[in-house]
Amino acid sequence: MQDWNVIVRSTDELHRLVRDNAGALVYFGSPDCGVCTSLRPKVLALLAESFPQLESAYVDCAQSPDVAAQAGVFSVPAVIVYLDGREFVRRVRHFSPAELRAALLRPYAMLFA
Repeated sequence: MQDWNVIVRSTDELHRLVRDNAGALVYFGSPDCGVCTSLRPKVLALLAESFPQLESAYVDCAQSPDVAAQAGVFSVPAVIVYLDGREFVRRVRHFSPAELRAALLRPYAMLFA
């Protein structure tokens, strides 16, 4: 299975990622969070299977709390999907890969079709 394409460590890197890609999924987590570590491979598998054109990125909120705060993420796990430079989907704490997939199917198809 793939791993994250990008590890984001600064707000400049996050802004560049959003600016330079038509679509990007940013996963905010922490190594001490059990839900984060169990959900992480499921989100990666979802990306590989259903959304291969989205750039994937990871923010370790324990190492880069300023990046998380700048993005308005104060609970983990969190996923923010940016399409065409704007935040399009945000899921925090209690979400499933199926819910994320359902939220992304139509806008992803419109952007990348």
